[in-house]
Amino acid sequence: MVKETIFSKIIRREIPSDIIYQDDSVTAFRDISPQAPVHILIIPNKIIPTVNDIGEDDEKVLGHLFTVAAKLAKQEGIDESGYRLIMNCNKDGGQEVYHLHMHLLGGKQLGKLIG
Repeated sequence: MVKETIFSKIIRREIPSDIIYQDDSVTAFRDISPQAPVHILIIPNKIIPTVNDIGEDDEKVLGHLFTVAAKLAKQEGIDESGYRLIMNCNKDGGQEVYHLHMHLLGGKQLGKLIG
């Protein structure tokens, strides 16, 4: 059984969030603790705990995460200057909420990811 997450409640609009995009497959909202001027989380509406839990039947929604990211980057005005997309996996990868999510970050020079 897949465990409910805070993101599940955001998808269902049971807790307040600044949702900027939602369709049948994905939801996108502003991060409550932004690490850049633009910091949006894009999540599948289906709970997929980690990258390790992705199945073949999830390929379409994962592709959709990227098309939504590009659309939101354009909407936010960072498509030309550049942005970063990040997915963390498990504790050592920095994952805090076990509901797969993509971070869309931009609006400033982000520098090296690792040094």
